[in-house]
Amino acid sequence: MNQNSLHQLLGKSKFKHLDQAALEALFELRLATNSTLIKDLFFSLYPEENHTADFKKLLSLLPQLFKNRPMDLKKQDIARLQKETWYQSEKIVGMQLYVDHFNKDINGLSEKLNYFESLGVNFLHLMPITTRPKAENDGGYAVNSYTEVDKKYGTKNDLLHLTKKLRKKSMFLMLDFVVNHTSDEFSWAKKAQKGDVKYQNYYYTYPDRKIPDAFERSLPEVFPSSSPGNFTYNHDMQKWVMTVFNSYQWDLNYSNPEVFFEMLTKLIKLADLGVDVIRFDALAFLWKKIGTDSQNLPEAHALISLFRMCLQIVAPGVILLAEAIVSPYEIIKYFGEKQYKGNECEVAYNATLMALLWEAIATTKTQLLYRSLQHLPQKPKSATWINYIRCHDDIGLGFEDQEVYNLGLDARQHRLFLLNYYTQKLSWSQARGEMFMYNPKTGDGRITGSAASLLGLEAAKAKNNPEDITTAIKKIKMMHSIILAYGGIPLIYAGDEIGTLNDYSYKNDPSKKQDSRWVNRPQQNWAIIADLEKKKTPESDIYYTLKNLIEIRKKNPVLADHNNLKLHQNENPHLLIFERYSEKERILIICNFDTHPQNIDTFWLEHIKFSITDETKDLISNEKLLFNNNTLRLEAYGTYWLKFK
Repeated sequence: MNQNSLHQLLGKSKFKHLDQAALEALFELRLATNSTLIKDLFFSLYPEENHTADFKKLLSLLPQLFKNRPMDLKKQDIARLQKETWYQSEKIVGMQLYVDHFNKDINGLSEKLNYFESLGVNFLHLMPITTRPKAENDGGYAVNSYTEVDKKYGTKNDLLHLTKKLRKKSMFLMLDFVVNHTSDEFSWAKKAQKGDVKYQNYYYTYPDRKIPDAFERSLPEVFPSSSPGNFTYNHDMQKWVMTVFNSYQWDLNYSNPEVFFEMLTKLIKLADLGVDVIRFDALAFLWKKIGTDSQNLPEAHALISLFRMCLQIVAPGVILLAEAIVSPYEIIKYFGEKQYKGNECEVAYNATLMALLWEAIATTKTQLLYRSLQHLPQKPKSATWINYIRCHDDIGLGFEDQEVYNLGLDARQHRLFLLNYYTQKLSWSQARGEMFMYNPKTGDGRITGSAASLLGLEAAKAKNNPEDITTAIKKIKMMHSIILAYGGIPLIYAGDEIGTLNDYSYKNDPSKKQDSRWVNRPQQNWAIIADLEKKKTPESDIYYTLKNLIEIRKKNPVLADHNNLKLHQNENPHLLIFERYSEKERILIICNFDTHPQNIDTFWLEHIKFSITDETKDLISNEKLLFNNNTLRLEAYGTYWLKFK
């Protein structure tokens, strides 16, 4: 039982009459319930002998933050607490987007909420909308403010109007909290550059290269091509400052408890705007230690849990998403371990599944997918995944090398093959992606591109080849069918639902041309959307298939995430088969990753306790299955969702 379950259990008797006194009593109860964990976490980071006064400061800060939280959000917190794991529902389907690429600004987005509702989307992840440097800003992830809206998107009042509208429609909003760093234009950084020692200590600043060089001996480079090294010399301060990502992004020094207090306050203020899910960006990098790679350190996990335990006291209806695109065995740790199991982040990106799906598309085989997923530890029951094909970022090949070697393959050569397959270096490949941050020292690189372009639709359209167009559409449908059936919140990138291709216009923009990730951040094509009902096109085919899949998902509670997923590996190396189960029913998902039709022996299906009859229907097509000599046939890139009572 995690802390959230305790709050639900202990507060049950007070949930009925939610006046001010009841809300305050529930706050005090949450504070008492979490206080021991908070104390242990705090003093594990900030030793008690030197920081007792700081701990008292934290205890006095929490009631003030609660007092400032709007009343309607306090009541919503309790409603969600009663539901406990509301974020695991089969009825939640998400979409990620850049506001200006979608429809101009926040008000433009607000005008298009009916589009999401029609498709079945009720969870929105908006890319950063707060103020940022006018020049390079890492797509908004170099922040000048955590709560002030950049005027290109509108105003804070526009955002408040949007969040109110979303609540009325029972829709959820996720925004980013760039927890690892600020821009060099942030108010603290400006004060530091003017010589204010207090704010210089909010960052990692050093007068010479002694400590930076000690760090560099074990720190990897995040952006080796565009931003080599991990420190930048600031002439105003005459000091070196840690800049792990880009020279204009200064890493925050969380070994200073004042930084934690300041950032906790900013986190709560963001939640007070009506945000439901807060995406902790780059959280793997939060704690720095000489002699390590300063990623995924135990102190980083303790710090995230401390944020979570404090947020849970003040705003228990708001949850955290871990943006940890790290190795499979590290990702699972962001849900919490040992005494903190289930008490870190509620949600994490299923980057492992994402990378493995792209590997299976390129190889047409699912052996690595099975080996990797079967060996992963199970997540806590209270946690869930974000399942996605791709996002605004690059696609990293985040699977374990040892699993590749176990298949008799060379891991480095296999990654090189995948990079070549997706970045137009193999003449026979239909994928049209681009390389991002290739590191010749290590052979590592990442892939960029829209889902449709990576899955062959761009190449097929360029050749005007109907057969290739059909194949690409099948791939797009199959990939989405997997994330919509797998355990967790499915997240579709805006434009992928209509098969939007790469946007190469970024190459003409001096501020973007060095960053190939902009190729997969296209403008939403409202002209195509206006014609979806009028004519049969690849775009309409993809859209209506996804709409149907979403509708089916929402009608089947068995697709809610309760760790109720079981993999079934068939001897056929081209198939992915898994079931979602409950006491009342089961759904079997079967996908063919091959370019040719594949067969499944019905005796094997009976062996895994799925008895196919002449009346068995595919939920997606609503048609009966076709058999031949006790075999079930799947067309190339075909998908079945088979329901059994």
